[in-house]
Amino acid sequence: MTTKEILTQAKQAKTALAGLTTEQKNLALARMADSLVAHTAQIMAANALDMEAAKDKISPVMLDRLMLDEKRIQSMADGMREVILLPDPVGKVLRREVRPNGLVIERTAVPVGVVAIIYESRPNVTSDAAALTLKSGNVCVLRSGKEAFGSANAIVKALRSGLKDAGLSENLVNLVQDTSRASATELMTAVGYVDLLIPRGGAGLIRACVEQAKVPCIQTGTGICHIYVDESADLSMALKIINNAKTSRPSVCNAEEVCLVHRAAAADFLPQLKTMLVDERIAAGLSPVELRLCPEAAKLIEGVPAGPGDFDTEFLDYILAVKVVDSCTEAIDHINTHSTGHSEAIITADDGNAAAFTAAVDSAAVYVNASTRFTDGGEFGLGCEMGISTQKLHARGPMGLEELTVYKYIIRGDGQIR
Repeated sequence: MTTKEILTQAKQAKTALAGLTTEQKNLALARMADSLVAHTAQIMAANALDMEAAKDKISPVMLDRLMLDEKRIQSMADGMREVILLPDPVGKVLRREVRPNGLVIERTAVPVGVVAIIYESRPNVTSDAAALTLKSGNVCVLRSGKEAFGSANAIVKALRSGLKDAGLSENLVNLVQDTSRASATELMTAVGYVDLLIPRGGAGLIRACVEQAKVPCIQTGTGICHIYVDESADLSMALKIINNAKTSRPSVCNAEEVCLVHRAAAADFLPQLKTMLVDERIAAGLSPVELRLCPEAAKLIEGVPAGPGDFDTEFLDYILAVKVVDSCTEAIDHINTHSTGHSEAIITADDGNAAAFTAAVDSAAVYVNASTRFTDGGEFGLGCEMGISTQKLHARGPMGLEELTVYKYIIRGDGQIR
């Protein structure tokens, strides 16, 4: 089926979906989750072929993002079931006003319509996107990267089987069969068919969508995330947080890429940081973190001299850029200059510096004494997520059900004229 044919059937399906009750949508989600688990063998077989084809073509950390096993598939199904428990945003009255002439004006949440999602090598995005769009009354058109296409195709077949079991149209969840650039461009320019485009992937994909899209597009994902270790920081806490933010899953957008350290703490902290991220990891047989150091940090520990682009790079790997700063103000200025607006953290015992940091840092999620790895729809209580918006209009931060609705005004009268 061509991309145009898929878009046409998605557009035709959106009116019926907008009229479904919460109970109907929840039943469909339950059937889809059950079908996902029931098709585990088929999904894993398809994923094994994707993994084999991607071997030696993408990095080990990206291979980990691509890999599916029984536990991950079960987790995907559990995520869909969690969406069942969330309030339905559709029909919620956001504002109600009775005018002097008796008109009742209600700002009411409604679905966006057809939501297209272009993503790369994360097959779990397939089920997350399907669950969130269905519950929020939207039809999804998914376009997977070629590395994950076999896995995504198997997942979508399972989800469509679940929709059929629930008595609904399979066309509520769609997967573009063409993985060439032409299909991505077709989605970006599908005026009249796509109501919202959401890219999930690397900087190149997001930039292409933002620059080329003729349909509304939300900028998501790219995360040059910073952690600033303040002069007053509890250094053991800082080490624990940085270890989590950098090494727990370096291939994701909420992983730390830059560490800023106050000069007064640097001589004590940086040797401990190197011991934890380099020496102890080597001793444990783990991948060490490559530390890319500014000149001041290089006077205190061994590492690689930071290049001109290292403080503007989303590494998505075991690499951490390190810079010594003279003050909290300098840390804030550096972050606002180099950040992509995703997630930043300050480790401090100084309430004044914490307040200054949270007020001045211009990112979607700003943490005090916690890991940036919490920027996630599930961790924020949104169920799964559609992505992390790093822009400021319509949605910002993890995008859950409410962020997949817009609103319209419903006005009730009894004969008023103007």
